[in-house]
Amino acid sequence: MPAETHVRQSPPEREEVFDLIRDQLADILELEPSAVAESSSFVDDLGADSLALIELVEALEEELSDRTVGFRIEDEDLEDLKTVRDAIDYVMERVG
Repeated sequence: MPAETHVRQSPPEREEVFDLIRDQLADILELEPSAVAESSSFVDDLGADSLALIELVEALEEELSDRTVGFRIEDEDLEDLKTVRDAIDYVMERVG
C-alpha cells in the first residue's frame, strides 16, 4: 500500500516534539532527560558531535514519518540547527 494512502495523524504539539527530541538526545548522549532544555546548545551545552546529531536526525525522521509522509531534515538545514529550540521550530514548521 503506498504511503500516501495512510491515514494522517494530527501534527504533534510543540511539547510532544520537545519530549521526542529530549528523549532521543538523552539516549544518544547518555544524559538524564532533565539535562536537556529548549535553550540547550547541541555542542556547547550537551557535548553533541556530528555523529550524535546525525543519529538524532535519523531518529526524528523515523519517528515523524508516521505522522508526516516523507518527513525529512535536509542536510543543508542541519548546520542551522544549533539548539534544541532550533530543532523544535524546524520540526514544527514542517509538520504543522
